[in-house]
Amino acid sequence: MHKLAKLLHALDPEAELVQRHLWLIALFVWLRGDCTSVEATMARIEQFLDAMRTSPATALRLQAWWQKLVHTMDGTTLLADYGFASRSAFGHEFAERIRKKLLPETPQTADASCLFSQVLSHAFDAQWLAALDEGMRARIKPLLLPPAQPELGVSRPVPTQWQATVIEAITFCTSQVRATGFSPELRLRMSAPAREAGPFHALARDFDAVRSAFVASPEGDSAELQAALQEFRERLEACRSAAASVYTHLDVHGISVNLVFQLRQLRERVLRIRALLDCLISSAPGASTVRLLAHLVGVGQERRSLRALIASNTSMLAAKVVERSSETGEHYITRTVAQYREMLRHAAGGGAVMALTTWMKFVVLTLAVSAFWSGFFAGMNYALSFVLIQLLHWTVATKQPAMTAPAMAVKLKDLSACGAVDAFVDEVTHLVRSQVAAVVGNLALVAPCVLLISGALRWLFGKPMIDPVQAGHVLHSITLLGPTVLFAAFTGVLLFTSSIVAGWAENWFVLHRLDSAVRYNPRITAALGVVRAARWARFTRDNISGLMANISLGMMLGLIPAIAAFVGLGLEVRHVTLSMGQLAAAGASLGLGVLSLPAFWWCVAGLIFTGVLNVGVSFHLAFRLALRAHNVSGVDRSRINAAIRERALTAPLSFFWPRGEASAG
Repeated sequence: MHKLAKLLHALDPEAELVQRHLWLIALFVWLRGDCTSVEATMARIEQFLDAMRTSPATALRLQAWWQKLVHTMDGTTLLADYGFASRSAFGHEFAERIRKKLLPETPQTADASCLFSQVLSHAFDAQWLAALDEGMRARIKPLLLPPAQPELGVSRPVPTQWQATVIEAITFCTSQVRATGFSPELRLRMSAPAREAGPFHALARDFDAVRSAFVASPEGDSAELQAALQEFRERLEACRSAAASVYTHLDVHGISVNLVFQLRQLRERVLRIRALLDCLISSAPGASTVRLLAHLVGVGQERRSLRALIASNTSMLAAKVVERSSETGEHYITRTVAQYREMLRHAAGGGAVMALTTWMKFVVLTLAVSAFWSGFFAGMNYALSFVLIQLLHWTVATKQPAMTAPAMAVKLKDLSACGAVDAFVDEVTHLVRSQVAAVVGNLALVAPCVLLISGALRWLFGKPMIDPVQAGHVLHSITLLGPTVLFAAFTGVLLFTSSIVAGWAENWFVLHRLDSAVRYNPRITAALGVVRAARWARFTRDNISGLMANISLGMMLGLIPAIAAFVGLGLEVRHVTLSMGQLAAAGASLGLGVLSLPAFWWCVAGLIFTGVLNVGVSFHLAFRLALRAHNVSGVDRSRINAAIRERALTAPLSFFWPRGEASAG
């Protein structure tokens, strides 16, 4: 009670603007308390209202203070625009949220939205606002009316100041919805029926009819007002449906984060208009107003969140990336003996190319260049090798998990059907077997090829691929006794990241219709010819995802260690196939005696962990992303784990070799 008495004593309608705002902030801090109990806040509100009832002079000062506030602040911007971005661009909104997080706000403002965010600054405010019952709202209402007219309310023959503010806010929102609906980016992507219906054209006219009918009958019970209101609501729904038709186009022709951001803004503005209409014309406008204020509190909290912005506006892009990865991943899963043998051949070819990559890696290390350029040339070496493997239709084992994980996640959508769990376990065995084949194929050929290259170099130039000092460094770097496990897990993150880059690049390529541009652009067809341009368009469309995955992965493997060393992190990469090639090169330099060294066998153990972590981390991250993108939840993990354990006990070889051609189903 002492704090409340002190607050009421400081209430001064004639104080400076900033002092009045500071008083309001202090009042809500007191009402909020420690943000743990809605009942405690309700009790404080009761104390405040009792104090107003027992002290009419203080109540008059509060009424005068409130009228001063509403006349110096524009409530229209708060009701219409609070929680929305000032510009319809994702990047600008992201930067704006960072600014709001880093820079403090001042209570010396005439912006109602800025003041609202400081007064109702806690998520708890939405809870106690929602708990205000009808009796408490009835006691608060007279305190917010002009002192000279305490009994006038929403039944006045002319709209009240509050109603006029709500009408102005709806006008503002309506204009924003129309402007977004008329933007070329949305119109070009709307369905033809939605565009021809033109719901955005008549939106302003329909609201003008609502406004005119309400001004003529603020009670809200005239037949003309109800008819105009019904037509306006139907028009709003038509606008929302027309905007929603854009999603179909985006799903087929590529996702634009900025367009998704605009569509979400439009949908939220339509919902805001509906909420404002409830505050204006409903059987319980007080309850609707409290709901709107609670909603604004939640919107304000969300507006501060970078994570919420990214999650809400990139969910479609994530789903599209996952979908494209899932389509690619299906090609990496073997189900028959023929497919299994083909995977072994492709992986063996990839291992042979990686042997050349290992040689070129050591060549790059001999160049007397700075750390950055050493990392750049190493990245180019990796990228060119990965691209060559792709063009030859061969395989690098560690690139598969990020692609196969989304394909597995899709199969978790419905496990309620009879036999669905067994079918999923079948897919698990196919996946594990495919990954084993890829790893075995890579490692089985990279080591012999490195030994052959090293032997050829010794025969031609009198020295192997690396000297004994470098060989000792290799044994020291990839041993299990060092940070190999950490570096291998980090490499798994890079493998997953490259799949995201690939999906994003393919979506960007499709969104901007670059395949069509390559095929039909007059300048390109004049330079290449019609047939060659069509062939290049087809090639880029089919391979853009793989090219970007391989190039980005190669450059990350080369450059990130150099950049990390520059900032003192000492972070390196451990790729199982490249590590195997380095170990083979070290063995060729040290001779057969290396087999008796404990350091060699610790490196072999390190290779096992490197392979598991490369594959496991990449698969785990891609699988989790796919589950979120496809909204897969409520999976009975214990049931699936039990089924996998049973398969491992009854048919362990199925995880390593196909049962036969009959497994093709």
